[in-house]
Amino acid sequence: MSLSSTARDAMQDVARLEGAYIGGQLVSFDGVERIPVVSPRDGRPIGTLHAADEAQVDLAVHVARTAFRMSGWATAAPRERGDVLKKWALLIGENAQELATMISLEMGKPVSQALNVELAAVEKCIRWYGELADKMPDKLIAHEESVLAYSVEAPAGVVAAVVPWNFPLTMTAWKLAPALLAGNSVVVKPSEQTPFSALRLAELAGQAGLPAGVLNVVNGLGRVAGQALGRHPDVDVLTFTGSPVTGRAFMKYSAESNGKRVWPELGGKSATIALPDADIRAAAASAAENAFFNQGQMCSASSRLIVFEENADEAVAAACEVAAALQPADPLHAGTGFGAIVSAAAVAGIEAKVADALEQGASLVAGSPQRTVVEGLEDGSYFAPVVLDHVDPDSRIAQEEVFGPVLSIIRVGSEAEAIRVANDTRYGLAASVWSRDVAAIHRVTRAVKAGVIWVNCYEEGDMRLPFGGVKESGFGRDKGADALHKYTDTTAVWMKLDG
Repeated sequence: MSLSSTARDAMQDVARLEGAYIGGQLVSFDGVERIPVVSPRDGRPIGTLHAADEAQVDLAVHVARTAFRMSGWATAAPRERGDVLKKWALLIGENAQELATMISLEMGKPVSQALNVELAAVEKCIRWYGELADKMPDKLIAHEESVLAYSVEAPAGVVAAVVPWNFPLTMTAWKLAPALLAGNSVVVKPSEQTPFSALRLAELAGQAGLPAGVLNVVNGLGRVAGQALGRHPDVDVLTFTGSPVTGRAFMKYSAESNGKRVWPELGGKSATIALPDADIRAAAASAAENAFFNQGQMCSASSRLIVFEENADEAVAAACEVAAALQPADPLHAGTGFGAIVSAAAVAGIEAKVADALEQGASLVAGSPQRTVVEGLEDGSYFAPVVLDHVDPDSRIAQEEVFGPVLSIIRVGSEAEAIRVANDTRYGLAASVWSRDVAAIHRVTRAVKAGVIWVNCYEEGDMRLPFGGVKESGFGRDKGADALHKYTDTTAVWMKLDG
């Protein structure tokens, strides 16, 4: 299939962005490993990853530390920092189509969703923190006759942000905006699958007036560049979104180096609980839509639908209707609602998990257990939505994160069983409860262990609402005013006034 002029322009920009962003400019390193970056759209390379090693990571951290000390960003008035963020948000909006196309080429997201969901969220996030800049109150602890006591929050220093590929710029913005607003310098390591969009985002920050060296981007492999950031003695805070295995590794690296704070936001196996009095079709359709959005590649995906036996057939029918309406197509077409899986290896992993579920007794009621071939894009990575019924809550498909478009329907006989099944995983990121009974809603939301719970909806909210989980979903929280505190150091001052 031929590329649009916008896609061709994005491809040309990718060729320009094959390096790192350090000290306010794009740089290229000699002697580092070059790795082709393959688009899941058609299986063809779109550019080359210049994989930074420890030396390049050390340079980026050194530049960030120098900028923290010398650029004036850390000591600037909050309003000044906020003004830069607001200008950055404006530039993101002006360049949103280019960034959306780049994301679509990198990881397969439909370009319309990259533009109208992801880039809209990025622009909103950065503008929100920019507008928050001069609205954070100081903390006065005591104002007595002989005592003045207060606490002061100052930027921590150098922040490392290691971000995933599934929402490459949204996750980056959630970490960058509060860290920068607080006055820190930042080194970002994007995923290997999505290296180019982060570089372009950093360029726009420089154009907005962010001082050189305050924001740096190094691309590379997690086991090299990511570990180097995790172990670096001059990184003060590390924030990470990704798998529990990698999250635990970063906490280990911290313990073995300088004890840096690590804020992990990890995986999920989120459940939608449809109580008997709920609008069953609406609940099941919502669960399916949020299991399949972004091709199911979301840590908060509603991957389990827990429904009472008497309502199960109605729920299955509604979920299957959603699956049938979402068929893979070229992610660069404006009308595409379901794009590509991030890689051929990821497709193979989804196939294996679906096959295992069928062997363990689940019923395939929508979709196919094999990859989907899209005409004209035969070498692309595609997998159509799957709905599984009669899923055993103890089976691997119900316990392990699939990170693909698979909805598991689990039938239960009571509210207590529904709660037990919802909680009976190692994860605790998100959940949804559907009911018309206010008392039941309160009972269930209090009993379910999750960092975010939606009622009669899913994935709703705004920048004020913190996002993060419990249990093995981590303890980091993104979004909201409280996220600023992850990137600051607090000093308590007690002043005796009577001599």
